[in-house]
Amino acid sequence: QVQLVESGGGLVQPGGSLRLSCAASGFTFSNYAMGWYRQAPGKERGLVAQIGINRRTNYADSVKGRFTIFRDNAKNTVYLQMNSLKTEDTAVYYCNASPFWGAKGAYWGQGTQVTVSS
Repeated sequence: QVQLVESGGGLVQPGGSLRLSCAASGFTFSNYAMGWYRQAPGKERGLVAQIGINRRTNYADSVKGRFTIFRDNAKNTVYLQMNSLKTEDTAVYYCNASPFWGAKGAYWGQGTQVTVSS
């Protein structure tokens, strides 16, 4: 069955960095656009970044220049490198797989908590 397993979350100080990973299985990874979404308490889940099958990328305005999404099709893994973290980046981060660029898909990971605090 389809599995998306996130890792790499944790507690980091403002200005710090984290790298999230999402290991995928159960579907043809290279045929899917992969995305990272986040949800803070009391807020809706929203797109952070997406990478297409041709490695085209799209970012939320709030993370442009600080976050980088990339994928390794040989390892069926998508990554989110997060630099210059801010307290407002605190959220649960979810991995998503979609057969369509620009849209969220039906496959979700369980989420990983990122807390930015001094």
